[in-house]
Amino acid sequence: MSRIASTDVKKGYVLLLITMLIWGSFTLMSRLGAKQDLTAWDITALRFATAFVVLMPIQLWRRELKFLLDKRILWLALLGGVGYSCAVYSGFSYAPAAHAAIWLNGFLPLATAMSAWVVLKEPFGKDTWISLLFMAAGLGGMMAVMQYEGQFYLSIGDAFFVLGAALWGVYTVFLKRWMLPPWQAMAGVAIWTAIFYLPVYALFLPKKLAQASHLVMLEQGVFHGVFVVIIAMLTYIGAVERLGAFKTGSLLALAPFLAALAAVPLLNEPLNLAIGAGLLGMGIGALQPWRLLRVS
Repeated sequence: MSRIASTDVKKGYVLLLITMLIWGSFTLMSRLGAKQDLTAWDITALRFATAFVVLMPIQLWRRELKFLLDKRILWLALLGGVGYSCAVYSGFSYAPAAHAAIWLNGFLPLATAMSAWVVLKEPFGKDTWISLLFMAAGLGGMMAVMQYEGQFYLSIGDAFFVLGAALWGVYTVFLKRWMLPPWQAMAGVAIWTAIFYLPVYALFLPKKLAQASHLVMLEQGVFHGVFVVIIAMLTYIGAVERLGAFKTGSLLALAPFLAALAAVPLLNEPLNLAIGAGLLGMGIGALQPWRLLRVS
């Protein structure tokens, strides 16, 4: 049994690594979309329209549509689909990629831990407290350096990122609680989010798709609709099942390292001492290196 459990944990880390790579690229692609004059609403529409076009024929072929009536799927779609996407893409319209690395991913472990405490009645263990303290210290160090340099500011984009982290934390905990089959959870969230969102987008929300090239729409649609919604969602759900909600959420905080570093040459966005302090705190909190010092 222990060997089976060990193999399962290793699979969990592989799935988590795939999720991290896609999430790191997600930050860059979302910010790039904002620079290409696409609105947050446009990117959200491309994301779920593409996912719907891919998934709905598969579900019809598999003759599996009954699970879409599960109320748990509807709640997950509102939290991790509509709510999270609108909050995060709105944030990218007002703040650079490095801010998402701090405020979105930095608050994700805290949001997940708080949600697990409320929903699953999971107490904060010693390692959880230490992780959260390091992450809080990193955020505090970042703000202190920015204030010292006269660059400290908060924008509406940062508030959107914090809201996105809160919604994703709650979504993650309910995934763990309900233990829905990965494919059903992913497909249900994607399909219902498209059903909820696309009519509202078409009728009421501002659009700039007409100003974007077909190549830009194809790039954003395929990346967000296939890689983020389908592939990363399946790997993320698998990681949560094998590693737990808090560990998965904490380790995902490492994704901003990839995004913040890559944003320097790709998006011409600076990586300064303040942002480095925030990323360092998150990295130490996520990796929990003090565990290596314990004597087994």
